[in-house]
Amino acid sequence: MSEEPDSAWIAALARHGYTLDDAGEIAELAGAVRPLSRRSSQIEANRAGLITEWSAEHDGSAPSAEVLQQIDRRAWAVARPNKLADLDEASWESRIRDEIASIDPHLLVARAPITIVPTDVHALDLDLLAAAAIVDADDRSTSCGGRFSTFDLRAGALRALARTGIVARREQLDVVIAQISARATQTVYRLVGEVPPAHVKAFMATETVRAKIRLAGRLDALAKAGRSLLPAELRRLSGSEDLSTLDASQSVAACAIAGTDGLVTVTGPAGTGKTTMLRTAFAALRSQKRRMLVVAPTRKAASVASREIGAAASSIHALLADHGYRWGADQAGAMVWTRLRVGEVDPATGAVYAGPTQYVLRARDRIVVDEAGMVELQTANVLVELALEQRAGIAFVGDPHQALPVGHAGAMGSAIRHANAAVELDTVHRFRDPEYAALTLRLREASDRDGALVVAGELAERGHVVRVDHHDAARDRMIDAYFDWHARGKRVTLVSGTNAEADAINDAIQQRRVDEGELDARVVAWGMGEQRLLVGDTVQTRRNDRFAGVENRAQWIVRGIRDDFVDLVSVGDSGELRRVSAEYAREHVQLSYASTVHGVQGDTADASVVGPDVDAAGLYVGLTRGRVHNAAIVVARTDAAARDCLADSMQRGTPELTMQDAVCAAAAELRRAARERDAAVWTGPVVGAPSAGRGIGM
Repeated sequence: MSEEPDSAWIAALARHGYTLDDAGEIAELAGAVRPLSRRSSQIEANRAGLITEWSAEHDGSAPSAEVLQQIDRRAWAVARPNKLADLDEASWESRIRDEIASIDPHLLVARAPITIVPTDVHALDLDLLAAAAIVDADDRSTSCGGRFSTFDLRAGALRALARTGIVARREQLDVVIAQISARATQTVYRLVGEVPPAHVKAFMATETVRAKIRLAGRLDALAKAGRSLLPAELRRLSGSEDLSTLDASQSVAACAIAGTDGLVTVTGPAGTGKTTMLRTAFAALRSQKRRMLVVAPTRKAASVASREIGAAASSIHALLADHGYRWGADQAGAMVWTRLRVGEVDPATGAVYAGPTQYVLRARDRIVVDEAGMVELQTANVLVELALEQRAGIAFVGDPHQALPVGHAGAMGSAIRHANAAVELDTVHRFRDPEYAALTLRLREASDRDGALVVAGELAERGHVVRVDHHDAARDRMIDAYFDWHARGKRVTLVSGTNAEADAINDAIQQRRVDEGELDARVVAWGMGEQRLLVGDTVQTRRNDRFAGVENRAQWIVRGIRDDFVDLVSVGDSGELRRVSAEYAREHVQLSYASTVHGVQGDTADASVVGPDVDAAGLYVGLTRGRVHNAAIVVARTDAAARDCLADSMQRGTPELTMQDAVCAAAAELRRAARERDAAVWTGPVVGAPSAGRGIGM
């Protein structure tokens, strides 16, 4: 009997001294991935250029498979020393070995075999694997409001089983996978009455259901009626603040936050002056001898708020940790929150917990949650629990149409539904062009297909759409945009659809800066995933470090590199200097010429360019970062197709914020599946009439 192919692959690797990590990558070759990726990006750029040249020489026709093979060889050989005119297989293999040796000579040294000790099928904990399968499906369901399908559960079961290191025959594995999937299906919540087809996302993790219901209940309890300040009270209490700069909706929002309602929400599009409004509310609260604590999903956002508003600020998790909350993963990988009581020993540090010291809360204080649309469900639950305990009020300030949290969304939407005062800011101040400001409001809420097409058409007519024929050209346009704005001494934000695309753009920009003499490749530090860092590079720190004074998602320029440390300077006007260790850089610093939407949320630049394959939040956030210029690059053959692509992006990733949203979406998907099934039955080929008493397929 033949073994499972993956098992054979694992065994073959082990014979040569290699192992697979949890991500399915060869662990011993991890260090070579980034340098080879940089070389791959260069080859892809060469390939795109050669294809363009060939097509131009052949009346625009596409190259055949044979010609593409020749182009691939040439693309690899371009700009290589001593390249051969006609590269044969043996030469190509030799050159590749040379490439690998230049990265790490030890990679070509034979490794001793590794003994594999396979996990026995009968030793598996099927209940634990079923729980891990649910966690996997739940983690991958955030874009669907927490919904997943039977297929998603089976995929989670496969991944959970693969991590056990089991080696068995295919038929044995199939039985185990079926058992894990069945147990998982029995312990999740079904959103529809009937058993759905396997592809319909009609299930939800029980803990996610509980989190949604629990949050709604806590928000309802928090929403104790008070009142907003009157405009005259705001003027009197805000002291030296200039209220003439506030528009009507900003004034209403400041009155609500500085008032006594238990739960306030302030929503609004990018550029509506939330910071100006919060500064006024802070002054009015201070006059009442009430404190404002600004918290945000990231320490970076909290620091920005602290500087611009003047209030004390913290990341949400730092506040919760100060009040004894702890979090971590259980055996199945699910996030679990616990809380230390005063006098208990912290198992992580061994210290006795003495209670909050940094962020002590009092009754009537106002917790302002900035960038609240990015707060995930479980964290929001714990924060509201703390506010209820301390009798403090909460104001959620943000925009659910912008970047969603890494985990489950819905906290901001649920807060809006339960708020005593829900204020919508409606005047955009950021952009120099008032007509474009108005257009961004419609872009933000293009809820139906027809409306999205109209907005896409207006964006194109106003010059905010760049159409290209293929993804290589899109990447080239984004790279060119960086150099165009960089040459003028201006900042440009580049928003990509995926982390992989952002990495490719970052590597390409860095290499072009090296080629043009802007960067010196002789002095190098190493960043995340063996990414090369050079003096002058734009980088991003990806973990808070209070000793070094850096925050997750903060943007920097590499100012200096030494053996043991890297010096950074802020990309903004503040000129802040920081020094991080070489070890920190290897683990938590990456290039950031381009980023996904989560990396640019809250930033403002001179210009912004959005790449293809973004969702609605990515498109909206990307097209609202630039004060002067904003553009979206679309891969399409015609202008009409480009408008269709933009409309698709505006409709992609629409959040399902509540349990009701999830139930409705699952029911709609089930009805659509039923219509497709019925259509297939009625339009399929007739292969013979069933005999009396028998149904089709019986």
